[in-house]
Amino acid sequence: MASKLPVIWIGYLLGAATILAEFIAVDLHPELAKGGAIPPLYLFLVSFVGGVYWFVCIYRYHIILAQIPGWKHPISPARAVGFHFIPLYNLYWVFVWPKEIAKFVNARLRAPVMKPLPVGIAFLGALVLRILDPGFGLILLFFPLSYISECLRRAFAVTPTHADASPSASPE
Repeated sequence: MASKLPVIWIGYLLGAATILAEFIAVDLHPELAKGGAIPPLYLFLVSFVGGVYWFVCIYRYHIILAQIPGWKHPISPARAVGFHFIPLYNLYWVFVWPKEIAKFVNARLRAPVMKPLPVGIAFLGALVLRILDPGFGLILLFFPLSYISECLRRAFAVTPTHADASPSASPE
């Protein structure tokens, strides 16, 4: 299962490309630095692709968790991504789905290894920063995903027992 985890470095690369595009855009169009000007399309595109890839990674995590024998993951991949598009609820949602992943990781490892609250706080901070600076915000969105991937790798490395197979409680 660990080999099916999303490739996070692609997100970091897209974040760096967004920062590079920001510098190029400001260099070619100095009025952007003063505000009020419309950014060029290439800046929007690279940032947009990075955001879409972030959703792809979230979708992938939930696909993987749904396929684990003996584990009933309460969040479908479509819900995991779709609820990010509900205004204001999305600010809560970045705390819910990491908590459900943490339930699996912590049950499999039989220890509270994954801490979902810092993950949610990191996502929330990155989303706010993404409004102010799309490139740095995008890079920061992938830091918690790196943490989630590492926690899942550790959980997949452990041989599951009967106690791990109990279904997790559903959110809400």
